[in-house]
Amino acid sequence: MPSKKPSARTRARQGRLEWDPIGLMAGVDEAGRGPLAGPVVAAAVILDDTKRIRGLADSKVLTPLQRDRLFEQICEKSLCCAVGEASVAEIDDLNILHATMLAMKRAVDGLRLKPAKVLVDGNRLPKIDVLCEAVVGGDAIVKSISAASIVAKVTRDRMLKQLHEEFPLYGFASHKGYGTPEHLEALRVHGPCVHHRKFFAPVAVRTMMGEPVDADFAPE
Repeated sequence: MPSKKPSARTRARQGRLEWDPIGLMAGVDEAGRGPLAGPVVAAAVILDDTKRIRGLADSKVLTPLQRDRLFEQICEKSLCCAVGEASVAEIDDLNILHATMLAMKRAVDGLRLKPAKVLVDGNRLPKIDVLCEAVVGGDAIVKSISAASIVAKVTRDRMLKQLHEEFPLYGFASHKGYGTPEHLEALRVHGPCVHHRKFFAPVAVRTMMGEPVDADFAPE
């Protein structure tokens, strides 16, 4: 007699087994949907079940030091991982949701091994040629998605530290582009730079007021 069809939550938890009966399983997550500046970054990870990584969790509940340590282990021990991003120009052109889906697609396409199934954190799916399932809260319950959330977060944070070298007055290294009081004050004083998402409030307000990139601090 055939077994009862598993629930969505049961299927999601099966993602913890990297050698699933249907083949390799990849976890996908993103970082940077909410900030006022910088790209949105996605990561795809296929873990190796024979090389356990202790401490995998949603990147938001980990300290920067924990994330950095886990990032190195994920890169070393996973079967493969890849990162995709969508630029500020693409975010402005497509909107943040579609840009996020594009970054996720690029991450999956960048894997050197093709997964048989992809588990994506959240409730929306990118358009890819692989069986795909959305898992709400997946970064906390599916190890491969947890790993992807860490890779995406660490990668994006490092990108924003590099942007800080170009535009130190905005404080990107500390707030990573989010709308903190420090960042909002920098926007008020200097206006947006080329790395700001011009359709995100309050950047849009500053742009409409005719306050483009501060030429004194633009990169050469």
